Amino acid sequence: MKQVKRRTWFCLLFTILLTVGLGIFLMRYSTDGDEWASFRANKHIYNKSGQLMSGTILDRNGNILYNAPENTYNDDKTVRKSTLHAVGDPNGNIATGAKKAFSEHLGGFNPILGTTVSGHNLYLTLDQQLNAAAYNALKGKKGTVGVYNYKTGEILCMVSLPTFDPANPPTISDDDSRYEGVYINRFLSAAYTPGSVFKLVTTAAAIEQIDDLETRTFTCDGSVQIGNASITCPHAHGTMDIRSALSNSCNGAYAQLAVELGSETMLQYAKKAGLLDSISVSDISTAKGNYAIAAPGSSDLGWSGVGQYQDLVNPCTMMTYMGTIANSGTQVLPRLIHKETTATGLPAGFHSAQTNSGAMKTTTCNKLKEMMRNNVVDHYGQSQFGDLTVCAKSGTAEVGNGQSPHSWFVGFVDDDAHPLAFVVVAENSGSGASVAGSIAAKVLNTAKDLGY
Repeated sequence: MKQVKRRTWFCLLFTILLTVGLGIFLMRYSTDGDEWASFRANKHIYNKSGQLMSGTILDRNGNILYNAPENTYNDDKTVRKSTLHAVGDPNGNIATGAKKAFSEHLGGFNPILGTTVSGHNLYLTLDQQLNAAAYNALKGKKGTVGVYNYKTGEILCMVSLPTFDPANPPTISDDDSRYEGVYINRFLSAAYTPGSVFKLVTTAAAIEQIDDLETRTFTCDGSVQIGNASITCPHAHGTMDIRSALSNSCNGAYAQLAVELGSETMLQYAKKAGLLDSISVSDISTAKGNYAIAAPGSSDLGWSGVGQYQDLVNPCTMMTYMGTIANSGTQVLPRLIHKETTATGLPAGFHSAQTNSGAMKTTTCNKLKEMMRNNVVDHYGQSQFGDLTVCAKSGTAEVGNGQSPHSWFVGFVDDDAHPLAFVVVAENSGSGASVAGSIAAKVLNTAKDLGY
């Protein structure tokens, strides 16, 4: 009798464990089944050489960028080259490309039916024409161009150079400088010395922390001694208020502000701007930025407020910061997936923007908007932007080793009809306003013509 009871309790315990285990499996299956199905050993999705066989990648307007079952890219060579880093290369070396990063969506996993050969149609938020225009505007310069709708979070343009034609990939040797870093999406995965675009962070900190900022004046005679070194400007700017100091991009004025604010405060505002942390772009993590604590009163601290020293910024997070200012303090995170459908066109999945209200003070954003608008009107030239109400800041970032500086231009269109924030980085290309600024103008005018 005791033996029967023991066996009964054993069977009961076994049944409970089996039920719990089955419940855990079903729960994991419902949440992680698409990830399991997209495992690279799954022969329903990948061929023997590891190439994706399932799904179609399209731009927001339904233009095919890559058809996996047929292993074909877009018909236009410029489109193929401009969307290489968004779509992915034939060998899967670009980790942030949709072929690799969004394989679980493309596989078309269904908890009941499993995966199908045709997979899903994945519409990216990109516009192929705008990407082609940005590629042409860069004229072969290494760097990146990004544009997004700061209301919806949709990335309309994401171009990274160097690139190549995925339909006819070249043989790339390790010492070929033309393709240095070609598998890195510079928009998402690179971090650059920001130069003077970082002065927007210093300005935001000064607006909120220095009571007499509006009435204060700065005198620039071409250099200022801070600590044991001289902070130099390209030329003497004379006497300025904070508005003119930003439009003149005066290194001396901003170095003095950084020293007055202190490293801890500067670090706090770099974090508030979202420039130090990695952000998620449709579950793709961006590169982190950097702001190093420098000794009080030192020239290193002064240079950090200018965007030099050890400052590093990712282009995508800088573009997002521009969107936050444009949105009067509400951060809208960028996204790359527009929509997803089955092969028959039925909706599959829901994708929307993630917003963080109160990321910045509205009053601070409004002051920055006015100052950035003044930059365009008084210094960069409104004519190149047509009738777009562009607010911007240029940057010429020194990178040392005898190399030409990186050229930056960042900002947004302050208009609900064209809610566009943008970033342009042209590596080793000189003046930010003239080089990156002209690239931004061409891309923004194209975006307007396309109805964005």
